[in-house]
Amino acid sequence: MKAQVEGRAETRTIAVAGVESGWGSSGKLGAVLSALRHRGGDRLRFVGLASGLGRPVLADHPVERWFDLPETRSEQELRRIVGAQRVQAALVMRDGPLANALRACGVPVVFVDSLPFLRTDGDRSDLPLDAEVYCAQRCVELPPEGARVLADVRRLRWVDAVIADGGATRRAEPTPHPRRAVLSLGGLRAPRLTDWASYPQLVLPAALEALTASGVTEVHIAGNLPAWLAAQLVDSCAHPAVTTVGALPHEDFVRRLADCDVLLTSPGLTTLLEAGLLGTPTLCLPPQNLSQIFNGRFHSQALDSDLRVRWPTEVFDEDEALALRAQGEGKALELIYGGIARAADLNRHRTTAAVRDGLGQLLGRLAGGVEEVGAAVDADVLPPPGPGRTPPDFPATDRPAADRPATDWTALTTTVGTAGASQVADALVQLLAGLPREATAPAH
Repeated sequence: MKAQVEGRAETRTIAVAGVESGWGSSGKLGAVLSALRHRGGDRLRFVGLASGLGRPVLADHPVERWFDLPETRSEQELRRIVGAQRVQAALVMRDGPLANALRACGVPVVFVDSLPFLRTDGDRSDLPLDAEVYCAQRCVELPPEGARVLADVRRLRWVDAVIADGGATRRAEPTPHPRRAVLSLGGLRAPRLTDWASYPQLVLPAALEALTASGVTEVHIAGNLPAWLAAQLVDSCAHPAVTTVGALPHEDFVRRLADCDVLLTSPGLTTLLEAGLLGTPTLCLPPQNLSQIFNGRFHSQALDSDLRVRWPTEVFDEDEALALRAQGEGKALELIYGGIARAADLNRHRTTAAVRDGLGQLLGRLAGGVEEVGAAVDADVLPPPGPGRTPPDFPATDRPAADRPATDWTALTTTVGTAGASQVADALVQLLAGLPREATAPAH
């Protein structure tokens, strides 16, 4: 009996949570949970908070129980969960208000900010600047506004990209004449987005028609797009002979990326990094939100070639959206979401044609060799890093320039590194090592 009690005393309960915006946060949580599992050592028990959208992504990970949280994030309810479950620490992906609420309940937090380049002074109250560990994911460039905010983080730790490799490897060098494609639409259920159908209505038919015209014969449509809407949109346009639809478990999605000739994706950062890890040729669809403007630009900067489709200015102007960040992310999202919704209502055919033509040009560049077009990235696409604590010591490829492919599809991932999941896991293990060893398994 004594041995059993001692074993139970070794169990530590960790609360995990990700922001409700696409599947990126949940994918990052999964990557860190995998890294923790490989370490062994202390027995860790995980309970999940909120993250309703991403729970299916974490279905294969050992999250014992999920707790819904009211929209008000009631401190009383959170304290009840923390106390009943004897939560000793928390791992929070991007959800700053929840991280702050957990700390107010006495729970030490490892916070992961995968989009530090978005930060402005207007974000300060929502960010856990005093968190026990604040992990900022490396980025291609850190604008001055973000540098000023991160300079005030008390315990800042820069980490590589927080991604999992999924166990897949690319089977062949990219072909200039793509035949198999993956079309990925994520991030469609963002909390502030009320009209989530507008984006796929504009982009999906355009992408399918461009793929068909380029000679692609097989495409899978992935992401959190409802099957009924996808089927409706597929039927409305020309599409490759083999067109399948459906959300994929993470490992299946990564295997698809490894096997396809080209990925067309709304520029979510996790998807871009996972494709970069595999060296999959990737073209960016128009952005859905503020972070995707940055992500598409970072992708093009890293590859030294503009490989993204932009919205016509009548939908919205990217630079105007970035300027509105100074008034808070909400103002920028009003412009972006409003412009996409109006285009779907009033100018759908014209906007779809513009997106289709843009994708057709990019697919043509793949067939002709991207390097023949040359770099097409504006030098001032983003301001240079500001004076704050910018990401130090970015890892660089050691391959001689002459030996690199004309288009190095791994460039984005190489720039920011790939060890972030292990680095975040290390931060959590170190945090736990400094806490009193008094946890016992909660009553069920």
